[in-house]
Amino acid sequence: MPTYRGSCHCGAVTFRLASEITEVTTCDCSLCRQKNALMTKVHESELTVLSGEDLLSVYEWNTHLAKHFFCSRCGVYTFHRKRAAPDHFGVNVFCLEDFDPTAVRVRATEGAGMSVVDPNPRNQWPGPREAG
Repeated sequence: MPTYRGSCHCGAVTFRLASEITEVTTCDCSLCRQKNALMTKVHESELTVLSGEDLLSVYEWNTHLAKHFFCSRCGVYTFHRKRAAPDHFGVNVFCLEDFDPTAVRVRATEGAGMSVVDPNPRNQWPGPREAG
């Protein structure tokens, strides 16, 4: 199994990814569009935070199931716990050392149409509305 090391920009948060990366994804949800990340999906057992776990900030919105982790020092998005698959992470492949994202297939995923259940959703959250 291939192993990759990853980090945020300042190096305070480091992690190891033990996974075969066969594709990367984009997402058209409001958050992913703005952070413009290219992600790979891995099971939670394949991601290990090596340092700086206490420096990770978390951003949650809408259902609060997805948890987006950022370095509190440099602000770089490193990975997120997925809403649709909570036992998986989406890892920002631009944080990985010695990984060429152009060597694997890119697949667009649809996040903009996911339901919005927040009782006071922002207009920027385009999914179908559900009563909160």
